[in-house]
Amino acid sequence: MSQLSEQELVRRDKLSKLRELGINPYPADLFPVEETSKQVKQNFKEGKKVVIAGRLMSRRIQGNASFAELQDSDGRIQVYFNRDEICTREDKTKYNTIYKKLLDIGDFIGVEGELFTTKVGETTVMVKDFTILSKALKPLPQPRVDADGKVHDAFTDPEQRYRQRYADLVVNPHVKEVFMKRTKLFNAMREFFNQAGYFEVETPILQPIPGGAAARPFVTHHNTLDIPLYMRIANELYLKRLIVGGFDGVYEFSKNFRNEGMDRTHNPEFTAMEIYVAYKDYNWMMDFCEQLLEFCATAVNGTTKATFGEHEIDFKAPYARVTMADSIKHFTGFDITGKTEAEIRQAAKDMDIEVDDTMGKGKLIDEIFGEKCEGNYIQPTFITDYPKEMSPLCKEHRDNPELTERFELMVCGKEIANAYSELNDPIDQRERFEHQLKLAAKGDDEATEFIDYDFLRALEYGMPPTSGMGIGMDRLIMFLTNNQSIQEVLFFPQMKPEKKPLAISEDAKAVLEILNKSEKMDLNELKGQSGLSNKKWDKAIKDLTKNKVATVEKTDDGLFVELNC
Repeated sequence: MSQLSEQELVRRDKLSKLRELGINPYPADLFPVEETSKQVKQNFKEGKKVVIAGRLMSRRIQGNASFAELQDSDGRIQVYFNRDEICTREDKTKYNTIYKKLLDIGDFIGVEGELFTTKVGETTVMVKDFTILSKALKPLPQPRVDADGKVHDAFTDPEQRYRQRYADLVVNPHVKEVFMKRTKLFNAMREFFNQAGYFEVETPILQPIPGGAAARPFVTHHNTLDIPLYMRIANELYLKRLIVGGFDGVYEFSKNFRNEGMDRTHNPEFTAMEIYVAYKDYNWMMDFCEQLLEFCATAVNGTTKATFGEHEIDFKAPYARVTMADSIKHFTGFDITGKTEAEIRQAAKDMDIEVDDTMGKGKLIDEIFGEKCEGNYIQPTFITDYPKEMSPLCKEHRDNPELTERFELMVCGKEIANAYSELNDPIDQRERFEHQLKLAAKGDDEATEFIDYDFLRALEYGMPPTSGMGIGMDRLIMFLTNNQSIQEVLFFPQMKPEKKPLAISEDAKAVLEILNKSEKMDLNELKGQSGLSNKKWDKAIKDLTKNKVATVEKTDDGLFVELNC
């Protein structure tokens, strides 16, 4: 166990005293909550009896009476503790000892009481009885507001908030709104698909082949079968198998996992929605997509408009449509149509875009678009008709064999939806997979390294014309809630391991404090400044070297102690 703070020790002492009084600080029995704080306020009636529960968030004790705040899932409500109302007989222990001395901010309590309104018009519960439901042993971060309205000790450090989301949600209740909107988004999308007659399904997370996207997978091993398994990078190939099987429309909200970099828009674990509809093409899917997002934006925010940073985005249909070639030509002056790989590579170099020989034609075009075009699309815009090399699972364009029937939806310079007229020619699909293998062998780290032969077999049984679309749900909710970082819309984003506090003695800490001022000191001088006895000094310096905090170095000038970086 880590070293306890003074406050934590005090709380544990209070815990013991509660038990000595015969009170179980963690009772097993149900507490009969009748209403939330919000419902109490909405259904207010003077003198009405209520039963509520929540976390004690503030107290103002004034002798025999005390005002406090109770926080539950819906907000806060004021409660009034009066000694003579709670302790109607001579024994005043419940108020004088239990409430005043043994309760702390953060404790969960149940309250039975009557409603009244204070002189300033605040709905308040007159406490007739209370029950300790859970004793908090660690103090909550406590933001304070001074007389001028300035907030002190706010729990705002992002790393701390993400690591301790449980504390973040308690002391920053507004954070909950983001996640409530996230759920509204999922519910709205489900409603839209279900009304259209499409079927929600589940597909495997552990897959023998990581297919459906170009990404580095997480690998594990199944002991019984003695085979490697991969956490899914996409669910596309399984959903298409269901279209082969006879479903007209299927969708899934899938947890995907990619063993790649982390930044403000990428987490190794993320949620995607993919939908596949038989007998449709990408033109139909564009119309469907803009109707879907208009519906979802309205469900989440009550309007089609959303603020993201300095931009106001409007998700109202219809959206602009621009071909990939036209976009590149517009922003760079270079026309990719009919150009060879060598010509495109040279053009990229001329634009000061970093490219190398491992990049195929599709990757080169992708780099040009990403560097010069993508960031310019703020309002929802469909980029259409991607070169074939960029889309190995997409159907060849009906008017131009060099292109595919694909679109991506751009918002605020980021892609949030990707859709195809799905490739259903099994021979063409096999050839494209084989081409991807060649690119991977060449060194292209974004090319697919696996061929899913079972999926090819499924296509050989026949898949009807189909359009499919994937939407990054985390990124979409970022735009709808004005959050610049993906960590803000995930309850528990992936974090680096937490640094453990140093398990060193108080004497060693004192030596470390002296050493911090100069980073390197003569050993004898350091010992002299510490004022420690020989025995305590030996123990302190051993603590520092054993924990690799400092190093003792022998030089021609003598012994020196140096801080390790």
